[in-house]
Amino acid sequence: MKHRQLGATGPRVSALGLGCMGMSGMYGPSDRVESLATIHAALEAGVTLLDTGDFYGSGHNEMLIGEALKGAGAKRDNALLSVKFGAQRDPAGGWAGNDTRPESVKNFLAYTLQRLGVDHIDIYRPARLDPHVPIEETVGAIADMVKAGYVRHIGLSEVGPETLRRAAAVHPISDLQIEYSLISRGIEDGILKTCRDLGIGITAYGVLSRGLISGHWQKDATTASDFRAYSPRFQAGNIDRNLALVEALRKIADAKQISVTQLVIAWVAAQGEDIVPLVGARRRDRLQEALGSLDVVLSAQDLAQIETAVPKGAASGDRYAPAQMAHLDSEGPGHV
Repeated sequence: MKHRQLGATGPRVSALGLGCMGMSGMYGPSDRVESLATIHAALEAGVTLLDTGDFYGSGHNEMLIGEALKGAGAKRDNALLSVKFGAQRDPAGGWAGNDTRPESVKNFLAYTLQRLGVDHIDIYRPARLDPHVPIEETVGAIADMVKAGYVRHIGLSEVGPETLRRAAAVHPISDLQIEYSLISRGIEDGILKTCRDLGIGITAYGVLSRGLISGHWQKDATTASDFRAYSPRFQAGNIDRNLALVEALRKIADAKQISVTQLVIAWVAAQGEDIVPLVGARRRDRLQEALGSLDVVLSAQDLAQIETAVPKGAASGDRYAPAQMAHLDSEGPGHV
């Protein structure tokens, strides 16, 4: 397994991380046995970075990972656990805003440690900026937990340059978790430079754009319980144009005798040694395919062909519905 340094102060992690959200129903039903087997396969392959959120499945995802770390010879020391917190859910699975008050930070962390069955979290981060709580207070509360030994590193998610600077002034930030893919390149216009100026790494989620540019996606494949059923890029009027981009990428991938998935993951990884792609594989075959991207070397000619096939801004539709876009500090004025 290849490794990358996650920011100037963060841990050294596998060059590919496993995003576990999809194992808890966000993309429709998932298979518990296969999910556990996929986590075990990832650890056995040398993947160290496991990413979750305490609100994925309202705690289900953390309990699943906790079970995986206890089974099939898995060891806690082989996993670097990255956890997001703050998003609130209701019993019907709805969303109820964010809470990152200092007292809430410590409460959320206590439950996370219990569900995962561990004594510390490697990277702990608010899932979104809470407009009612200064980022200094949230980061300060996590810093208290670092001092107490319950957290190793502090991360952020989907925030813009100003928030990054304010947070880093309180405590070193290991990484920013943010969507980054061939069709979601907003971070290139300021956020990425700010991270590099501050020595903050990038954990890139959505590298396959929720399967849209994986080369496997087919129209009308979503169900009502699938997040993608409400995602603008999967809607009529957008989906056909976006899938046309995939076919342009398929020609490049075929010429290199690799899959579209491997091509687009390799493209993200090629944007800098400080970037670690997260893949949301729910099955072992998808994980194995994603791991193959680590052996892909993209030449300058390859990168130029990819840019021609999918130029910046080529995607049709926003990456989230309007209500969710409004919660993204990273999409604020002057950030993109």
